[in-house]
Amino acid sequence: MTVPDLDPRLLRAFLAVAEDLHFTRAAARLFVAQQALSRDIRRLERLLGTALFVRTTRQVVLTPDGERLVPHARRVLDAHAALGAAFADAATRPLLVDLNTDGMTAARVLDRARELAPECELMARFESGLTWAAGEILAGRLDASFGRAGGLDPAVRAGLATLPVRYEPMAVLLPSAHPLAPREVVALADLAGETVYAGAGNARTLEWTGLAALLFEEWGIHLAPPTPLAVGVAEFQRIMAKTGHPVLAVVGFPPLPGTVLRPLVRPVPLSPLLLVHRKGMRHPGLDALRTAVVQLQSSEGWMVRPPGSWLPEADAAAMASQG
Repeated sequence: MTVPDLDPRLLRAFLAVAEDLHFTRAAARLFVAQQALSRDIRRLERLLGTALFVRTTRQVVLTPDGERLVPHARRVLDAHAALGAAFADAATRPLLVDLNTDGMTAARVLDRARELAPECELMARFESGLTWAAGEILAGRLDASFGRAGGLDPAVRAGLATLPVRYEPMAVLLPSAHPLAPREVVALADLAGETVYAGAGNARTLEWTGLAALLFEEWGIHLAPPTPLAVGVAEFQRIMAKTGHPVLAVVGFPPLPGTVLRPLVRPVPLSPLLLVHRKGMRHPGLDALRTAVVQLQSSEGWMVRPPGSWLPEADAAAMASQG
């Protein structure tokens, strides 16, 4: 026999009558009408295909099948209560938010969210790349991250909800001695023939390297070959000094000693930044993050796209949608 899906409410009704052996008292205990209680018992009997009570005008008695159901019903309801208790405080647990790198747009969103929801604990993580962070979100080890969601594998993105945050202008990080360093801005055409680092070989940042490859192909820029994965500012600075390659970045990238950051222009290439989290997730800290995004977009003009700017069509579509 296939066991039917049973509503816990029906089992509560059954146990109340089994314990009181009186429909009127059981109905009062459950704060329902006696007619509704009787209807639930009849429905449970139909689902199980057996009578659970013998009713007379003078008494209510459990049938053998009713007596057999009592311990099972108690175990099911105990498990149901334990499940509810386990997740009752889910909204009060820390929200784990991956910023990728500190001191940039995502950090500003987090700071504002903390102001909006001081009762919540929003914990920053620095996982360096949405490709890796997205898998951690789906596995439940992270709650939210930021990055180019359009560059994720479609099968991964299907389980994620996104909120556009900012059309983030891109920049180039140049060694101070580079010939282009004295300029206030760098035109993309001026990088033609240059070899520029954009995370090639880092499996955590495939979405960023993919965006760079699209941009570089149009402007004759060479993608720097993979380098050892540098974790931390000091290691990144050491590898950069060793290779001498400029680095593709965004305008808010934190300054590094011995380098200059120059905005890219003609046209302005954009990095599409989105807030990413698991579909269906509910947490007051996540609500605060989303509200912070909307507030900062309004005050900072983050969703105003510069005229004639560069952005792949797929990324433009991702920024125009919320899901």
